Amino acid sequence: MPKQKSSYDAGTAAQRCDPYPAVTVDAAGTVVSYNQQAADLLARIRVGAALPEVAPAWLAEAHLRHAGGGRGEPSAWAGGRIGELRVKALAGPGAAGTVTWWLVSDSAPAAAAQELARERARAAVLQELSSDLLASLDVAHCREVTVRRAARQLADAAVLVGMSDGRDFPVTRCTAGGPVTEERIALETGQLPGLAEALRGLPTVSSAWIDPGAVPSWAVPEGFVGEAAAIGAVLVVPLPGHGAPAGCLILLRHPEGSPFSPAEERFARLFAARAGAALSLARSHARQARFTDAMLRDLLPPALGRVHGIGFAGRYRSSTAGERVGGDFYDLYPAAAPGAETVAVLGDVCGKGIEAAVVAGLVRHALGALVPLAADHTRLLALLNRALLAARKTPFVTLVLVSAVREGARVRLRVSSAGHPAPLVVRATGRVEQAPVSGTLLGAIDDLEFVTADIVLEPGDTCLLYSDGITEARGGPLGDVLFGEDRLRAVLAPCAGMPPEAVTEHVQMIAAQWLGDGPHDDMAVMAIGAPGRPAAPGTRQTKEM
Repeated sequence: MPKQKSSYDAGTAAQRCDPYPAVTVDAAGTVVSYNQQAADLLARIRVGAALPEVAPAWLAEAHLRHAGGGRGEPSAWAGGRIGELRVKALAGPGAAGTVTWWLVSDSAPAAAAQELARERARAAVLQELSSDLLASLDVAHCREVTVRRAARQLADAAVLVGMSDGRDFPVTRCTAGGPVTEERIALETGQLPGLAEALRGLPTVSSAWIDPGAVPSWAVPEGFVGEAAAIGAVLVVPLPGHGAPAGCLILLRHPEGSPFSPAEERFARLFAARAGAALSLARSHARQARFTDAMLRDLLPPALGRVHGIGFAGRYRSSTAGERVGGDFYDLYPAAAPGAETVAVLGDVCGKGIEAAVVAGLVRHALGALVPLAADHTRLLALLNRALLAARKTPFVTLVLVSAVREGARVRLRVSSAGHPAPLVVRATGRVEQAPVSGTLLGAIDDLEFVTADIVLEPGDTCLLYSDGITEARGGPLGDVLFGEDRLRAVLAPCAGMPPEAVTEHVQMIAAQWLGDGPHDDMAVMAIGAPGRPAAPGTRQTKEM
């Protein structure tokens, strides 16, 4: 039958060890690949066969021990007879748990065993490199690991040239045992033979064709040699990435060192392939992280504070642990002048997670464009409803819209609700009132009805906007009791005279204690407070300007 080759690194390495037999076996003991010499030695061998069926028992048992499936300590060596031959088997690690067994007879020259040991050491180097590179999906970390290991295990110094951003190139340098340095420099890729080709992902130029005296000063790490002409050997290796080059690796050796052999050049390419794949993955992760951060900046609740003497505070808790955004939202659109109305909104998008957060972000941006029309709440909400209906896949939205303006020590509010729980007003006396508002949710039907209420906040009064994630939170001693509006009123009553920041923190804290570790919906609260403190009985109030 035709002999099949493995795609594993260990199997590929085995092919280069001709004329010595080599068999690659996976962790389950199944033959993955073998070379022609192994087929000549083991007549029944075939891909997919169980090792005990095609190899002597001593080799199958050695594989079980090495793979951790048998008794005794695993060993890299095993020995026994195959026919009339006395054979030693050397185990070399491969990818995905495979093991390559090189079979060397007692009559084989010592050089063969040395070469097999070198191959095993190189395979271990590649495994350690992969582990170090994947320890962190950080571009700088991958560059540092690559040059540090390359300088120690491939050459005497290593320089990694990353891909240009259109202006300059990131260059990372290291000598064996020395520090890693990194900088961005403008360079001509034609200064070093093979550099321009490597950065385009073309095959490696043999080190025999590169004049060490042609190495530019920027490619020589500090502390390596005093003069570039004192370099003994140079190798420029491309770093292949996922679909695009990830840069190149420049390897330097001292004059007293040996030149790069063909086997070392092949190993350098394998080394660079691992490093390039990790760098490409790290760059992709970095781009995704920057994109996510840019998106989140627009989706996160804004920081609130005082606007023209009116206090605003908000708090948000996502339904999913670790998430910072969800379907509940609030926003603030400050007035340009003290006498104009500042617009605040708190709402709830049907749904959870990032999908609902994206819709919430669209609603907030639409409201920002419609704020100039906030003098007429009904018109503004109708236009927002029309926009939501035009976006066919947008879920319905409930919200409370508030226009606030300071009038001396008081704050006058115009409040409208579009299918959202009515705000609660806690007076300085401790009395809690519900705003007399009602209305139709948005994004569901064309015909809308709204009742807008005018509310005056005296000093020490606070208006609380909240989502139903607060009142519908289930918890308590039995774990299944609704928090409810009555309990929310009771929580608000002691908050009389507190600043808005303290009110929102108190409400979220009590709701979180009620929930415990139970599941919950998104929870959002916003408090709007009048400036100053309530006057003590029998004293005269002064207006705050």
